[in-house]
Amino acid sequence: MSRKTGNYDIIIAGSGMIGTSLALALAPLALRIAVVEAVARKEVEQPSFDDRSTALSRSTQRMFEAMGLWGEVLAASMPISKIHVSDQGRFGFSHIDAEEQGVDALGHVVINRVLGNVLQSHLDAAKNVDVFCPARIERIDLGREQACATLKINDGEMELSCQLLVAADGANSSVREMMGISVLKRDYGQRAVIGNLLTEKSLDQRAFERFTRQGPLAILPVAEGRAGFVWTVSEADADRILGLDDDEFLAEIQDEFGNRLGKFSRIGKRASYPLTLSKAARLTATRSILVGNSAHGLHPVSAQGFNLGMRDVAALCDCIADALSDSIDPGDARVLDRYAVWRRTDQKKLVQFTDSLVRLFGSKRPGLGTLRNIGMIGFDLIPGVRRTFAKHTMGLAGELPRLSRGVPIR
Repeated sequence: MSRKTGNYDIIIAGSGMIGTSLALALAPLALRIAVVEAVARKEVEQPSFDDRSTALSRSTQRMFEAMGLWGEVLAASMPISKIHVSDQGRFGFSHIDAEEQGVDALGHVVINRVLGNVLQSHLDAAKNVDVFCPARIERIDLGREQACATLKINDGEMELSCQLLVAADGANSSVREMMGISVLKRDYGQRAVIGNLLTEKSLDQRAFERFTRQGPLAILPVAEGRAGFVWTVSEADADRILGLDDDEFLAEIQDEFGNRLGKFSRIGKRASYPLTLSKAARLTATRSILVGNSAHGLHPVSAQGFNLGMRDVAALCDCIADALSDSIDPGDARVLDRYAVWRRTDQKKLVQFTDSLVRLFGSKRPGLGTLRNIGMIGFDLIPGVRRTFAKHTMGLAGELPRLSRGVPIR
């Protein structure tokens, strides 16, 4: 068995959308960066760049602008100018309008596969980033002076050392486990069914979030006039719904959503995944750190998961850039502590927000339906409530890192 070695400033475990974005965001700092990914992008087992759609928040847009990627992302995305929220079978509803918020769009929707192509093309061109794929981190050693990772690659092993190891390998992160960080998980007993379809009436840059008997149903504008959907169904009923033929499925999702967009037709390929809330007990260990789903896994209601991970990326880049200007290495305890303190509030807030929505609109307790109606009406009528909510949804609340404000890291 062959064995090779390599020395880097930063090793990123995982080259999904968050891991790749982190590598590209750090590239201007002239650090030596290694990205390790177990599954090749074109393999069917690679979930990061599939046909799911992702809603990019305003702060994520600003990040891609600062990184010089937004033109390419924009060309393949659809803007959201309005968001309509409703509760099935009840009269209350709410809405958010981009014009009212003084922005050209509340967010943009892009197909993961298309965004992945943009990110990958720039990663391939980054001269100070080495990608090891397919390769798997088998074990790590977190020392006071450096972190070491042993990779299983092809028929051999490779030893990589670095100043900072970043776990960006998803909700089931093996690197997080090697770091000795526990995670709290709660199964929602739900499954997200995803795909795209054609609506009779144009979405006209509108996104819809409808709380149904099964769970939230999001309808999002995507390319070529189609609509992407994320339908949360109960785990007990998931197999039945996934087993429906196209016409049966269209009839059922139509019944849940209603006729606001006319008749649904021409459904594409469907897929599903289980929904779990996950929260890491802490964000750092010696010379190592968590970002994205390795740190927090959210319910897809309100589409905040990816954008929260991108704010992790932006904050970590700020911490590292400021440390380098003070001649402090990226894995120093002061860098890790600053990142953990900075991100704790935002992560806790979004976890509580999404979990509370699922609990509130999923509850069958008597009287809560009336409270939901009152809450939605009050959301529209009480001064300042909608603006505050929109600010959080766009990722523009709290202390924002440079990239989240559209300021290049260097």
